[in-house]
Amino acid sequence: MAADPRRFLRYLEEERKAALLYRSLATDLEGDRREALLELADIEDRHAQHWVDKLVEAGIDIPPPPTEMHADDAALVARANAMGVDVVLEQLEAAESAGASIYDSEPEAPDSMVAEEAWHAEAIQRMRMDQPILPILGANRALGPGNTEDWHRSDNSGSARAAVFGISDGLVSNTALVMGFAGANPASSTILFAGLAGLLAGAFSMAAGEYVSVASQRDLYRREIEREAMEIASKPEEEQKELELIYRAKGVPRDIAEATAASIMKDPKKALDTLAREELGLNPDELGAPAKAAISSFVAFTVGAFVPVLPYLITSGTVALWLTIILSTTSLLIVGGIVGKLSGRGVTFTALRQLMWGAGAAAVTFIVGSLIGTSIS
Repeated sequence: MAADPRRFLRYLEEERKAALLYRSLATDLEGDRREALLELADIEDRHAQHWVDKLVEAGIDIPPPPTEMHADDAALVARANAMGVDVVLEQLEAAESAGASIYDSEPEAPDSMVAEEAWHAEAIQRMRMDQPILPILGANRALGPGNTEDWHRSDNSGSARAAVFGISDGLVSNTALVMGFAGANPASSTILFAGLAGLLAGAFSMAAGEYVSVASQRDLYRREIEREAMEIASKPEEEQKELELIYRAKGVPRDIAEATAASIMKDPKKALDTLAREELGLNPDELGAPAKAAISSFVAFTVGAFVPVLPYLITSGTVALWLTIILSTTSLLIVGGIVGKLSGRGVTFTALRQLMWGAGAAAVTFIVGSLIGTSIS
């Protein structure tokens, strides 16, 4: 007896449900995460249309698309809106992993659909781990290692990340330090000395920490690539199959994927480079530059920490204090906005969040400094 085509209704419901969820999560995001979630939604829409066509062929009425999310999905979106999308990515990854095999035994599901479902969990995982999202989320992606669009690109050297967050750390920490001393009301020269000492101590500490962090990350990446090289040497057939599946997941026809993978595996060096990029998400030529990251971190922290010090270099007393407050407030908003633009969380939200935490830290240290200064005097 032929399988009941009404099973397609369940598939359609799941695909529509997932598309609505991803679009809802993308609403308040910007940048690469928004693009990734919207593309996932487009893939789910394409899958849904496949089942619509199958239902039409079977003469089964098509239910209208949902206008509201299921309660569980609505709660998940609410959490993401309140606390940031990062808090729900692990749950999304688990859900995608659980549903990755939904079409494994479904004869009416094309190979490309099976492969795309299997890759959805990896796409969410890469998003959760802040790794570049490979161009595997749709058949319209151009084939080829490194042929990603602008929103997929990342700076594996760590210098950009170190620069942005170095400025933020320097600004917040040294503003709090200067305001603490200002609250104690010592001579302006003492506040200036404290600010410069905090600038130098923080900059060197940040640089050292960034160097160790990036160097450790680079060693880990190298180890992963070495393991991949060992697998290519010991299990070439399995690695070739993995590469073939990667290309099939991009929408490449089976015969072309097989031929492409076989051709690449003939050259071990080319095979390692390709698998490192496609399977591990690593660029062997950009595994991180510890010295570059350390220098970027040092300079960035110095720039941020210099803001609250500057007024005390050109004036003193109450005028210097108010200039510090104005410059620091403006800088906190600007840096927070930049972080929001890079992270996709939203410029306004992160700018106000940065101001809240920076101003809060400065206010607390000012009050503590005032209390200590009063008790000493």
